[in-house]
Amino acid sequence: MGFAVMPLFRLARAGFVMAREGVFGLAHLPDLPAGPRLAIGFARLFERRSVRNKSAQLRLSDALNRLGPSYVKLGQFLATRADVVGKEAAQELSALQDRLPAFSQAEALKAIADQFGQPVEGLFVEFGEAVAAASIAQVHPAIVRDRDGSERKVAVKVLRPGVARRFKRDLDGFYLVARMAERFHPPSRRLRPVAVVDTLAQSVAMEMDFRLEAAGLSEMAENTAQDPAFRVPEVDWLRTAKGVLTMEWIDGRKMSDVDGLREDGLDLEALGANVIQSFLRHTLRDGFFHADMHQGNLFVEPDGTLVAVDFGITGRLTQRERRFLAEILFGFITRNYRRVAEVHFEAGYVPAHQDVDMFAQAIRAIGEPIHGHDASEISMARLLTQLFEVTELFEMHTQTQLIMLQKTMVVVEGVARSLNPHLDMWRTAEPVVGDWIREHLGPVGKLRDAGSVLGSMGRIANDLPIFADRIGRMSEEFEKMTTNGLRFDTETAEAIGKAEARHTRSGRVALWVIALSLAAIAVGVWH
Repeated sequence: MGFAVMPLFRLARAGFVMAREGVFGLAHLPDLPAGPRLAIGFARLFERRSVRNKSAQLRLSDALNRLGPSYVKLGQFLATRADVVGKEAAQELSALQDRLPAFSQAEALKAIADQFGQPVEGLFVEFGEAVAAASIAQVHPAIVRDRDGSERKVAVKVLRPGVARRFKRDLDGFYLVARMAERFHPPSRRLRPVAVVDTLAQSVAMEMDFRLEAAGLSEMAENTAQDPAFRVPEVDWLRTAKGVLTMEWIDGRKMSDVDGLREDGLDLEALGANVIQSFLRHTLRDGFFHADMHQGNLFVEPDGTLVAVDFGITGRLTQRERRFLAEILFGFITRNYRRVAEVHFEAGYVPAHQDVDMFAQAIRAIGEPIHGHDASEISMARLLTQLFEVTELFEMHTQTQLIMLQKTMVVVEGVARSLNPHLDMWRTAEPVVGDWIREHLGPVGKLRDAGSVLGSMGRIANDLPIFADRIGRMSEEFEKMTTNGLRFDTETAEAIGKAEARHTRSGRVALWVIALSLAAIAVGVWH
């Protein structure tokens, strides 16, 4: 019973904190039905006066930071799901800063000792105080001694103590809200709120295992080994565990310090182009990209090399998706709107019953305004946003991987324009996109695809005897079922009976818990 009640009380506390921080004041009341409008009006009675002059971003940021790491991550995750929370809310959440107070040095030392089964002194020559802290982890500078006796500086990322337990507890509340929404609000089922929470849970679970982040760094290092002026920190695998990631210390300037970069004598226009081209190269060539490339995660070394850190959030695109993306971008560059429309239908993004010519007309309405204007007025990120808005009119289904790509493109373009306000996105993107098109969709690419198809057919031919054997066994089983009917053994029948009884009891208990909780809340409100 406690398991069912506690999420309700945690959600009530979260609602109170949001009310105090003025989050409900951001809702547009005229657009809401009478019931929600009355509830929001009641919640605003608890609003602190001091928050009324705060911006939307600050209200959300303060409320979510007060609620803790789980809610910060929820906010950042929902910023990538404009299809769920709406475009305006997604924009406000995208400004959410993932900064929390650092936990103590003693807790960090204990966490490292627990992970490796030995004191910190056995791993590091020196171990400094935290220099950055976020919802999941914080970073410490340290010195290590290699086998040859040489010393080097490293960055040590330590998981926040108790954060996994806190996430699991708060996720129970998120799941409760999602299930209630699907059950009692049929229109929300289209957005699949339970599946959204499932995705958040999986994303956070992966982000809290630093071995996976280390593997992402390693993969990116291999992919970009020959790339001009781009790299990632080297992982120290001997000092990396599930809750500790040790990597090379980067002596560079943060990309957010534009004035400092200018004082260093660096070519800001070249840096801006490098940010865009590196991201497109990773996306199209490798199908694996850093999905959180904001200024705080990018450093510039004295020679102008771009170094990306914090690979907790990454994105992937299949070869097929990369081809579609390249053709869409290249179609806009060359003003071939009919081809852009056809690609959407070939990819299955737009249902086949829609009219391709009407869709091409809608695409032209997006593409034509970008031609004949100054490059500083043209935004690839805005174009992709408009493209997804138009596709909604043509019943395009939500493509999670494309939303992640769109969100990252918005961030990357913002970083590049902070360095060069007159950046020509299309001229900058064309070498990467054009080269990929020529290599993969030209004669050489078609020959490669033909070879791949032949290889797949060969593998299928080799597996045919196995398929035939399986089909034969299935046919025998169906024949038995047709003759004798579907039968369960005694253990299966008993298990089904017990499960049904448990389901009935738990359903009654859950209904009583919810009824009592609502009654308690009602009494509290009226008294």
